[in-house]
Parts: sequence; C-alpha cells; structure tokens
Amino acid sequence: MNPSSRLHNKVAIVTGASSGIGRATAKLFAAEGARLVVAARRQAELDSLVAEIEAAGGVAVALAGDVQSEAFAQALVELAESRFGRLDIAFNNAGTLGEMGPSTGISADGWNEALSTNLTSAFYGAKHQLAAMLKTGAGSIIFTSTFVGHTFAFPGVAAYAASKSGLIGLTQALAAEYGPQGIRVNAILPGAVDTEMYRSMNSTAEAQSFVTNLHALKRLATPEELARSVLYLASEDSSFVTGTASLVDGGASITRT
Repeated sequence: MNPSSRLHNKVAIVTGASSGIGRATAKLFAAEGARLVVAARRQAELDSLVAEIEAAGGVAVALAGDVQSEAFAQALVELAESRFGRLDIAFNNAGTLGEMGPSTGISADGWNEALSTNLTSAFYGAKHQLAAMLKTGAGSIIFTSTFVGHTFAFPGVAAYAASKSGLIGLTQALAAEYGPQGIRVNAILPGAVDTEMYRSMNSTAEAQSFVTNLHALKRLATPEELARSVLYLASEDSSFVTGTASLVDGGASITRT
C-alpha cells in the first residue's frame, strides 16, 4: 500500500455496501489504503465487491446480515478487530425508503421498519463502533442522512424523512459526547443520486425530469461523487470537522428555479 494514501493502514466498516453509494465508497476507501469489512444483506453482491477490491490490490472481507440486528452490528466490529486488529472508520450507510404514500395510510409496521432500518440500526452500529474506537482514542463515524426532511420535503415519504432526519440529531449527540475522546461523527445529506433506490422512487421519465430540475446543477449525482465526500469525512483532511450535517445535494437546498 502507498503510505501517502489518505486511508493508509486504516480499518473501515461500510454498511449497505452491495450497491450505490456504499459500494462506490468501499471501493474508494480500499483504493486509498483502507482494509475493509463490507456489509449488506446480499451475499452474492458482497462477494463480487470483495473480488473487485482484491483484483485492484485492496483488502476486504464481507459479512452478510441485517443491520436491524444489534448482534450483527457487534459482529461487524468483532470481525474488524479479529481480522485487522482495530477499527478506525465506520460508514453507516444502509437504509431503505420504507413504506410510501399518504401519511394517514402508513401502517405501524411500515413506520417501524423505516425507523429500525434507517435510525435504530445506525445507533446499534455506532454503539459498538465507538467502543472499539475508544480503545485507540480516535475514529470517524459517518451516517447517510438525506436532504429530504431537512431542507426539502416531498409528499408521501414521512417515515423516510423522519427516520433520516433523526440521524442528524444522533450525529450531533454522539459528536458532543465523544469528541473529547478524539472520535468525530458526521452525516452526509445527499441530493438525488443515480442508484437503485432513486430509480425505484422515480420510475418514470416525468418523475426523473422533475427531480433533476430541483438541483442547481440540473443533474443527478453519481455514487462515486458521494463517495469522495465520505472519504473527506473519513480522512484526516476533515480532522477538525465533527457534528456536521454535510449537504452534498447539487444545490437542491437553495434552488427555486
């Protein structure tokens, strides 16, 4: 590995790594020298990711499971420590759109699934990641929130917006609590990114055109563009950055044209 790489000898966990932002970030982290534990529900996609990383000279190990399980969060940290000896970075990226539609019609199960997948899972991850990082007195935790429910709102996505907005409060609370121990905690708030989740939410040309036009840049982001913002927060380039809700939204938050 190149000692000048931004994540040289760092150990990182990436959840939601089977596709989209998580997959792009895992590949970028590996290219920048990190040794990785990658997680998602789909084993085959994780296996192909590990193969890509190793083919490019990187190091990664995969563990499939459900982020809604605290035992899985603990297992990911234990794997990082047993395989690589420590944990420096965690990108808690796994998430779901959840049940969509008029809020009066959202079921209790749909609401609870969104909260569990998007917010509670992030707390479980951080709970065990922090314990590992406290052993070395340093670390960077990053959550994937969204501009939806923060600077922008759409009808029909109350569970998604509420659960993702909750990550900002979690970010701030953990940053204040663990900053004295050298651990930084931040959230990225993407705009529209060309991923499977985006296409499932915007399945028509009309919907895609509408969402594209919401952004000042008049285009979607690629997963790789978001990965570069996550890399900044994971690396020492952001050594004095903590507790932030970092918009990476192509200007959607300020656009009215």
